[in-house]
Amino acid sequence: MTELGKPPLSAYIRTKNEARMIGDVVRAALQVADEVVIVDSGSTDDTVKIAENAGARVIAHEWPGNGHQKRFAEEQCRHDWLLDLDADEIITPELSREIAAQFESGEPSFHVYRTPMAFVPAVGDAWVGFGGSVRHKLYDRRQFRAPAHAAWDQFEIPAGTPVGRLNSPIFHYAFTGAEHLMEKLNRNSSVRAREAPLKSTPMLILRILFALPFYFLKRYLLDGLFRGGVYGFAFAMMSGYGRWLRDVKMYERAHKERGGQ
Repeated sequence: MTELGKPPLSAYIRTKNEARMIGDVVRAALQVADEVVIVDSGSTDDTVKIAENAGARVIAHEWPGNGHQKRFAEEQCRHDWLLDLDADEIITPELSREIAAQFESGEPSFHVYRTPMAFVPAVGDAWVGFGGSVRHKLYDRRQFRAPAHAAWDQFEIPAGTPVGRLNSPIFHYAFTGAEHLMEKLNRNSSVRAREAPLKSTPMLILRILFALPFYFLKRYLLDGLFRGGVYGFAFAMMSGYGRWLRDVKMYERAHKERGGQ
């Protein structure tokens, strides 16, 4: 443990104009992390001031892309054990205790831990146990590093690698409403359509014509969003559309790069 009685753990967060929640995110992370490092790429709101007042160390760094920025953030941290957070993700007291318990006897038993994510929708209670995702938020940078990529920022874990499990979710306040969500989906679909390997034109045509209902059904049925009531249905529709929009934008890219072939 460190002098403050906390695990030797650094949390890092990438920001740009994240004043909405950054103070709460930093304070929640400091329940368990010995330090919180903010890498800010040119905020024009009060993000930096709020983060510093909440106890974070802020470093300015021009945006080089998702994975590249995360790699830079990893390198600024004081400790090898890292907690990867977005600027709208809250560490609950239950999760902070669970993370701290991994360090009670020294080094954690695993080099990486699976962490459930729970969406907190704009309407209703948090979607715990459905509709979210699983990420590897707690890890040892001596073993894993973010990919050096403009679009992708999740590292791959080799088959057979032992992975620990955390049970308490991170609460993800991903959007304030439908308008905000659609803005994010539009932006993310543009980045991924531009940076992902280009698919064949026939494949893209088939996806544009037929895939949208399947994208919706995956989110609504397989991911359990039917449990979220009317708003779960609406979210599944918007999420499926965002995935479909990536296909449309990649089709536009293919048309430009291949001359319509």
